[in-house]
Amino acid sequence: MNEILLEIKNLHAKVGEKEILKGVDLVIRRGEVHAVMGPNGAGKSTLSAVLTGRPDYVVTEGSIRYAGKDLLAMSPEERSWAGMFLSFQYPIEIPGVSITNFMKSAINARRKAAGLEELKPAEFLKLMKEKMAFVGMKGEFAKREVNVGFSGGEKKRNEIFQMAMLEPVLAILDETDSGLDVDALKVVADGVNALRSPEKSAIIITHYQKLLESVVPDVVHVLKEGRIVRTGGREIVGIIEQKGFEGIEG
Repeated sequence: MNEILLEIKNLHAKVGEKEILKGVDLVIRRGEVHAVMGPNGAGKSTLSAVLTGRPDYVVTEGSIRYAGKDLLAMSPEERSWAGMFLSFQYPIEIPGVSITNFMKSAINARRKAAGLEELKPAEFLKLMKEKMAFVGMKGEFAKREVNVGFSGGEKKRNEIFQMAMLEPVLAILDETDSGLDVDALKVVADGVNALRSPEKSAIIITHYQKLLESVVPDVVHVLKEGRIVRTGGREIVGIIEQKGFEGIEG
């Protein structure tokens, strides 16, 4: 059986005075793709925020181990350097920063943290060209400011491009399929599937079933009212399609 990459035990977390997560247990092994599904307000985005270290989400109980380390003792930057990647439901705009400079800084910061030299300009540009072609992104986008003036589909394509560039060990897609048309959904699915390997894992957080038709998860979890109430295989998605989340006990 593959090595455990992420292990969450009895996780409780709050925002302000409101407790959102109320005892989450979750184990992800290397090479696995897990889907976390649930209705709005179940705590799905809170889980992604805690994993990536957003300071306004406070863990009050429990533990998280990532690649054998105490994740909660790591800063957001350290989590990124260790191979975590978050794809947002609503990608932010960064005026004044080109996609090229943004990616160069991100990649070289990770390489520095790993004790590696910065990529030479020619090597970086070659890598960027390859990955832009992979996601069907036009070369002119390299000069554009990050997500400024982008359509919803272009923002998602840019995020999958970033994921392809960084090749994360653990990719977290937080409702990245929300509001996407068929073409943009295909970009997301192709990107996730292309990065599947025995060493890399992913968490797909969603309350839709469409993406999971193209990215078939190894494990499906249902999160309701701050707790995982059901864990199983693809058959859970079928139950949700037929009966909704009300058909899942918990």
